[in-house]
Amino acid sequence: MPASATKSLRVAVLADSDTRWKWGALTARRLAPTDAGIRLDGYLLRGRATPTARQLKEVGVRADSLREVTGVEFLRAMDEASYDVLVLALVGGGVQAMLHGLRATWAGAGRRPVVVTGYVGVVYEKLADGLLLRHGADLVLANSRHDADRFRAVYEGVGADASSVTEVALPFLGGAPYTGEHEPYTVVFAAQPSVPDSRKDRAYLLNRLIGHARKHPEREVLLKLRSKPGEHTTHIEELPYQKLAQGQDLPANFRLVYGHMGEVLDRTDLLVTVSSTAALEALHRRIPTVILTDLGVREVLGNHHFTGSGCLASWDQLDAGHRPVADEDWVARQGVAADGSYETAFDAARERIAKLLDRPGGLPPLNPYYTPETAPGYLPGILARHHLGPDGVPLPGAPAADKEPGPVRQIVRRAARGAYRHGVQRVAPVIRRMGEL
Repeated sequence: MPASATKSLRVAVLADSDTRWKWGALTARRLAPTDAGIRLDGYLLRGRATPTARQLKEVGVRADSLREVTGVEFLRAMDEASYDVLVLALVGGGVQAMLHGLRATWAGAGRRPVVVTGYVGVVYEKLADGLLLRHGADLVLANSRHDADRFRAVYEGVGADASSVTEVALPFLGGAPYTGEHEPYTVVFAAQPSVPDSRKDRAYLLNRLIGHARKHPEREVLLKLRSKPGEHTTHIEELPYQKLAQGQDLPANFRLVYGHMGEVLDRTDLLVTVSSTAALEALHRRIPTVILTDLGVREVLGNHHFTGSGCLASWDQLDAGHRPVADEDWVARQGVAADGSYETAFDAARERIAKLLDRPGGLPPLNPYYTPETAPGYLPGILARHHLGPDGVPLPGAPAADKEPGPVRQIVRRAARGAYRHGVQRVAPVIRRMGEL
């Protein structure tokens, strides 16, 4: 039954990392009508980045139910359960696999949920690849007017339907606006798991941050970390800053901190990063924000996205007391909505979902741009990684395709997953570094 009739929305979110769970769950809540309740069921896709209990607690987003699943288990759940909206908060390949799997799962069904997907933050690489892997969802969310224009241009450029592109904003913006300096004045460096990726560059940034603390003993200097050693985030972190900091003589006003980014921003006077989405959170609250140029302004770093923002600066400038002023036009184009329009940013998406839910006869089958005919050398491999055949149907022998795992299998799986994570994070980096010798 449509949400408009029940005044309540049943939403499922499938996520493959802590950051994407945060984006997916908060997006689901933003998409619910203001006068409707919401039932939120979370599904965590089993893999190298499946969030730990600590990471889920730090994200701080609650669900009515939460379970870990394989792709095939999730498809079975979608066949058995009834939802109004499904949010796919996955990497592009995962979205494409689930779109094909869901198309096969829902074949012949009278009704299906509205399927929504999008991006966690700044889209600075693999634009065409990522977008086409997401094509086929009913709504592809763009976090800004700038992104919406780019997304439509890509879809129209390959002859794909661009009507799914819907402008919204990042769902986790918020918090109290910045009103002035704290005591002590606090500088926060927002670390990223994979940017930059070399030991030399990461050590350089850490040393400059420590050096800034020494030059300004009256300031509190914080290194905001995403994860603890042994945990994965959306991206692999092979050289955690906390390991690079071990054994160093750290000044008394320098600290490593974890926790919710919003709570850290509550006491921040200057946010410094290479290209973290935390910069957009800070700009939304009008906190002075710096995008570092020390390692160059390069696509591989993602800081090229911030050209024109007025926020680009170096550590030398910061050491000398520079305080950036963001360009208001640039901020508005990026969906940061510092002008107070943030509350209405999801109105268009809510209206589209309501119309789709009320569509006579239900929704048509999902229709991705990639098919066995349009991408025969690409699509089958993407589907096979999730144990699906070219038609989206689970392959013979797919994990848990026919039944729930028993207690022994669950224990074995947990042990195997732990060994896999250890291999990816601890062993593989060592082998790669040895190969570079």
